[in-house]
Amino acid sequence: MQNNLSTERLRLGPLTNKNAAFILELVNTPGWLKFIGDRNVKNLTGARAYIKKIKYLINTKYWIVYTRDEDTPVGIITFIKRDYLDHPDIGFAFLPGFMKLGYAFEATTAVLNSLRSDAGLKTILATTIPENSGSIALLTKFGFKFERRITVGNLNLHLYKLRFDAAGS
Repeated sequence: MQNNLSTERLRLGPLTNKNAAFILELVNTPGWLKFIGDRNVKNLTGARAYIKKIKYLINTKYWIVYTRDEDTPVGIITFIKRDYLDHPDIGFAFLPGFMKLGYAFEATTAVLNSLRSDAGLKTILATTIPENSGSIALLTKFGFKFERRITVGNLNLHLYKLRFDAAGS
């Protein structure tokens, strides 16, 4: 799994402390708060602590998505092996001003292609709340199939699955 990836319009790199202002903005957007949840990151100090916590989690990978032309951070792609799931989970979030421009599709495609080359990886999962129609549409576009409903804490989630087998299903 590569740390640095690129596409025609985007560059993906590792999460660093330099991303604190971006993370502060992202985790407080209406979409993040509605679909992912409040991380209680209210200032730069909190953003740095959030980044530090993420960077040292085992089985967690974050890519910051930048525009290539202006090197502006616009979103994140995550790849996490969660305790309550049998396989790693992919996720994505973008600033509102950079949504509906194809960036999420482009960046996630680059990550999925990198993951596909990992010989040991056969299945990737994704979870979302049922109301997140934008994420569900994007997951479906990648070939993820609805698997089942799950409950995590007090959250009801939909679980999607993508298999990297010969059939591609």
